[in-house]
Amino acid sequence: MDLNDIWHLLDQIKDPEIPVVSIVELGMVREIQLEDQNVVVVLAPTFAGCPALQVIQEEVARRLYASGAGKAEVRFTYMPPWSSDDITPQARQKLTAIGLAPPPKHQGFIELALLEPVHCPYCGSSNTTIKNSFGPTLCWAIYYCDNCHQPFEQFKPL
Repeated sequence: MDLNDIWHLLDQIKDPEIPVVSIVELGMVREIQLEDQNVVVVLAPTFAGCPALQVIQEEVARRLYASGAGKAEVRFTYMPPWSSDDITPQARQKLTAIGLAPPPKHQGFIELALLEPVHCPYCGSSNTTIKNSFGPTLCWAIYYCDNCHQPFEQFKPL
């Protein structure tokens, strides 16, 4: 097992709440340490109170052991904090494809990003209205497209 194998393995682990994107595509993987067959993976949670963290931690360790790791340790880091800017372009496309509007890039100016119009993932219109600041998870908001009349969720800029 080498670093490329580990990156490939981690890219196969999907986010439990958004199963079309991997933890690599979300930008959660901060560091991989490999010494002999012992592996340490450092992850940045997308949200400090995310209920999926334990599931992700267990899945990473399980897959590492199944791939031959002698020891597998999964740590979380909060510095630097995860940002929605860490989501890859490919993951943003996948989010849109399932009807979840990706967060705008903000480069640390979240307040400005919150003022930007949200584009409907179905028709691309910016003629949208927020219906609820919180969706099924704290990271999502619920919108309505006034053009195609579709409700949709947006991954909030964080």
